[in-house]
Amino acid sequence: MPEFTVNRRSLLLAGLGAAGAGLLAACSDAAGAPPLVDPAGSPVAEAEAKRRGTGRERPVTVTATADTVDLGGGTTAPTWTFGALPGTAVRTAAGDTLVATLNNHLPVPTSLHWHGLALRNDMDGVPPVTMRPVAAGASFTYRFVTDRPGTYWFHPHVGVQLDRGLYAPLIVEDPQEPLGYDEEWVVVLDDWLDGVTGTPDQAFAELRKGMGGDSGGGHDMSGMSGHDMSGTGGTNGASGPGPSFMLMGATSELLGGDAGDVRYPHHLVNGRIAADPEVYRSGPGRRVRLRIVNAGGDTAYRLALGGHRLTVTHTDGYPVRHEEVDALLVGMGERYDALVTLQDGVFPLTALAEGKNAAGRALVRTGAGEAPAESVRPAELNGRILAADALRAADEVRLPSRRPDRTHRIELTGGMARYDWALDGRPFDMADPAARAFLVGGGERVRLEFVNRTEMWHPMHLHGHTFQVGEQGPRKDTVIVLPGRTVTCDFDADNPGRWMTHCHNAYHGEAGMMGLLAYRA
Repeated sequence: MPEFTVNRRSLLLAGLGAAGAGLLAACSDAAGAPPLVDPAGSPVAEAEAKRRGTGRERPVTVTATADTVDLGGGTTAPTWTFGALPGTAVRTAAGDTLVATLNNHLPVPTSLHWHGLALRNDMDGVPPVTMRPVAAGASFTYRFVTDRPGTYWFHPHVGVQLDRGLYAPLIVEDPQEPLGYDEEWVVVLDDWLDGVTGTPDQAFAELRKGMGGDSGGGHDMSGMSGHDMSGTGGTNGASGPGPSFMLMGATSELLGGDAGDVRYPHHLVNGRIAADPEVYRSGPGRRVRLRIVNAGGDTAYRLALGGHRLTVTHTDGYPVRHEEVDALLVGMGERYDALVTLQDGVFPLTALAEGKNAAGRALVRTGAGEAPAESVRPAELNGRILAADALRAADEVRLPSRRPDRTHRIELTGGMARYDWALDGRPFDMADPAARAFLVGGGERVRLEFVNRTEMWHPMHLHGHTFQVGEQGPRKDTVIVLPGRTVTCDFDADNPGRWMTHCHNAYHGEAGMMGLLAYRA
């Protein structure tokens, strides 16, 4: 069984899991602050009752357990999974009620967060903000209407458990699907270290020590670009001398500079290493819908299918004006849907670990021929590379024009020197999540201005809502904010409760780059 580190948050969650009254104590409103909507309060139930439901239920059981996974090529790793890597996709139809029972067979508390869904607040799966954690050996049933079709996924929202094998796709199908295609391929990307060089908890322990010295107000990698990215050396934070988890010198023009913090020995496509990839078998002329999920902890991927162009149709579950591209830039937590008409032969689907000199891959086989070598990099990787800021929302999902009633300017701060990632210079305190919240009122048009004061990119995620990027941009729940840039995100406050907004770099978020968006009662 993989080792794990017990920290302050783990102890807090363990206590909450054992004590029925612990949740209210941990999430009490700050003294003197206005009252906030309770995650299980009547406004939440009323919002759920308004969702367009079919009355059908989709029961599913998810079991979190210690496991040994086969990554291919003789490489195995002890980790935690939902029974497979990735977990088996859960499929439901728009309007159906998902009834998902989590059985926790792990040695620590856990939860399920339903990433991207605008669901009822008390089902969001964020201990201790919306629920008590599911204690080791216990079970919990999530129940909510899945009223919006799209490509989503689920994972824990406890510590850095996300960077193990605890994730799976969630596909909400459209009973009136407007797209025409012959078949569908769900593609899950992931960076992997668990059970190979250590555990995510050990990696986080080393990262938390920082680089030493002053962070310089967020100038996190100054003078460090010459450091080696390839070998071992250093110490790992929990087990003494050995390979370092810290990655230095990873840079990317697409990401505006520093590409990532963490050294990963493998990059996976659907749970397989590049040396022994998954093979998707089809036929020439078949039109395939790709549903792409980046489940990684610290890596953006530049994704391309050799010999093909992709027609992007959706991002984060919402339709966009179709764009034909050679490659996609996919940050952690982002999803893209794309259509492709397959040619005759064998083609690499390459997920280039942006700025990290590594890649994951799968193969598409529609006919005879030799598979390309692992080292082959499709020319499409250097063609037209699309990021979300180049997309436009489809007309039917664009937010109506409206002046914002409330604007929250949120500065992304911190750096590698002290590993002090935060919002507005204040790391989030999971022991007192309501102490400082970004307040909104029901019915308001809210604007979030993410201002990146650091020298690293951050994929910022908002729970429970989908925002529009800029005036005409796509509807999303996770957006890349490059160093020195400001990204404006508007949404309508129509889903009451207490919702996290945070960096979806698992290690930045756990270090403190989180905040609470809370509705006034």
